[in-house]
Amino acid sequence: MSVSQAEATERATGTEKYVGRAVDRVDGPAKTTGRARFAAEHPYPGLAHAALVHATVARARITAIDTEAARAVPGVIDVLTHENTPPMKPPPKVSFLDLSTLVSGTTVNYLATDEVHWNGQPVAVVVAETPEAARHAASLVRPSYAELPATVDFSAEEPRAVPQKGNLIAEAEADKGDAQAALAAAAHSVDLTFSTPPHNHNAIEPHATTAVWEGDRLTVHEGTQSIAWTRRHLAKRFGVPEQDVRVLSPYVGGGFGGKGSVWAGTLLAVLAARVTNRPVRLALTREGVYHTVGGRTPSTQRVALGADEQGRLTALIHTSVSRVARTGGMPEGITAGSRHLYASPNIHLRQSITRLDLLANTFMRAPGEAIGTFALESAMDELAWETGIDPIELRMRNEPERAPIGGQRFSNRLLREAYAVGAERFGWRERDPRAGAMRDGRWLVGMGVATAYHPQMRFSAHVKVRMSADGQVVVRCGLQEMGMGTATAQAQIAADELGVPLESVRVEIGDSDLPQGPGAGGSNQTASAAAGVIEASAKLKRALLALARRAPGSPLRGRRLEELEARDGGLYHGGRGQTYAEILAAAGRDHVEAESKGNMLGLLVRTMNDRRKWVKAAIGAQFCEVRVDPDTMEVRVSRWLGVFDVGRVINARTAASQLRGGIVMGIGMALSEQTLVDGRSGRIVNPSLAEYHLPVQADIPRIDVHCLDEPDPTTPLGLIGVGEVSITGAAAAVANAVRHATGKRVLDLPITLDKLL
Repeated sequence: MSVSQAEATERATGTEKYVGRAVDRVDGPAKTTGRARFAAEHPYPGLAHAALVHATVARARITAIDTEAARAVPGVIDVLTHENTPPMKPPPKVSFLDLSTLVSGTTVNYLATDEVHWNGQPVAVVVAETPEAARHAASLVRPSYAELPATVDFSAEEPRAVPQKGNLIAEAEADKGDAQAALAAAAHSVDLTFSTPPHNHNAIEPHATTAVWEGDRLTVHEGTQSIAWTRRHLAKRFGVPEQDVRVLSPYVGGGFGGKGSVWAGTLLAVLAARVTNRPVRLALTREGVYHTVGGRTPSTQRVALGADEQGRLTALIHTSVSRVARTGGMPEGITAGSRHLYASPNIHLRQSITRLDLLANTFMRAPGEAIGTFALESAMDELAWETGIDPIELRMRNEPERAPIGGQRFSNRLLREAYAVGAERFGWRERDPRAGAMRDGRWLVGMGVATAYHPQMRFSAHVKVRMSADGQVVVRCGLQEMGMGTATAQAQIAADELGVPLESVRVEIGDSDLPQGPGAGGSNQTASAAAGVIEASAKLKRALLALARRAPGSPLRGRRLEELEARDGGLYHGGRGQTYAEILAAAGRDHVEAESKGNMLGLLVRTMNDRRKWVKAAIGAQFCEVRVDPDTMEVRVSRWLGVFDVGRVINARTAASQLRGGIVMGIGMALSEQTLVDGRSGRIVNPSLAEYHLPVQADIPRIDVHCLDEPDPTTPLGLIGVGEVSITGAAAAVANAVRHATGKRVLDLPITLDKLL
């Protein structure tokens, strides 16, 4: 619905609606004035500071660890090693029946063993009165090692990869027909091998923890994407009741998957606080993040496509090899997009993994789909060159009516509309189909497209909604705010459900003492919490109506909730009704509260049943224009348009910001980002923003985004999810534009000068 349509509806009904509007963020004033406190900004009397000592070998046994010089530094309180530190309880085994176990970053029990499992593993913790003293003393700790054979070179190990096991999150294989035979017989075919490098997290807020023990009660200030699961994990690791652990995370300075697990810094800060009996803060350096927080796996992918004379696919083959660590790591759904994007009678999908002596990889925005769509959408573009068919037209000829694997219906799939809108807005008809034919002065100009895809996810949310006699509404749920406007979106939803002004709604989040919310990952949080807010709001209205029915003379007596409209701060039937304040006053109550408790097991069962009927996903069309210097082959992205079908849009402003952010990450993935790992030692050789090249303002053009804003009829409020879809297809759109500008197909990310010269 457009803004003008929304306003017309409001004028007709006499009620103001907030969902869909570009509402200012409710946390904006706190962040812009500095009142918002992040994990490393909470003061405590006697606060001590911790710093990590990292291993410099990939695999070894520690034979000795010299801490004498470190202990002599003024202000040092203690140096914790495996020789003098009481062990934590070991990490719980991963179980998909208990999703909280997924937050275990690795299986290593830090400081409980003399074993080293990767280059960068923490082997000691220095605690001191100041962060400067802690860091200096940490540099003086001298471990000695008996090195063991280590396997750290992904390229060397890739041929020995083994089939990946599927799970509830990532299906690893699929077969339909005989794809190999169909490929061999195809009138047109492409058969390409792609590679993507490792990537590391670089959130604007590096990981930090402030830990405080009061007896056996623990308070942790932590930037986390999963407050409830972090609380449960810490309770298990330190052997205390879950109710005695409080995790506070009202603000998170970026997460993107990197703060979805409990990593070494968190555990060792809590351990140091317990051992020293002092409040302890541990703020990772940027290099420390690279050493202790997982990133994205590298990949090698083969995509082979066969098509008939009309460009209709007859074969689709997509196989991948990625890595995990011997001490953990999450296999990624690299071929997920290939399960759903294109109709083909013959499909072969396989994912394989290799295990290395490196830090475990983890979630990173659009795990699997981000790198998988690079390969698939680049191959589709190359097939367009092979057949001489326009890249958009080729995709439309292969648009499926149902899921190519499984045959389920699509709950809401507006890809044709997205490409039609995008082609018109971007001026696709002005594209010269010949490679290298378009110029702007001396610059070569290229235009590329790619399809974006990310599956819908939803978890359980426990939400409480309270209405006070003064008309104020409080929504309480342990959600995470990582910059996407979590509290703002839920306030908009609650205001509409209850028919109250937005300014009368306060949303409390970021505290494990609140009702348990879902983790912020998989683009699920807004939709998951929205379902809880809607249910709790409905219960609240029923409770208020029940009070009104008991009041003599109430105009709501004899009315059913289905007959009433929530507006103007109350319940109305036509022109007759009562405000909530009037209902509560007549009942002699100062407030009413209702809740939606959520049921994770029940939701999981419903989700699995739902998957048998529907494919639910956000989808979109990415349009990219590049300019390439013909002498230096410097690539500049000059224009971008993304058109997305993400279901109902709650907040037009924050949704656009999220979509632009994903595209920026996709541009970085395409042109500059890569973690360089020494194939001999396993050492990351570029662990800083001076050497790991993120795009900066000068690298990014104006990014236009447009949402079709068509609610999904099978989800609460029609929500699908916004956070991750816009990074998918983005790297391919850049690569396809470069192919159009230069005639050169780059198969290995990032697209650097040497690959074009």
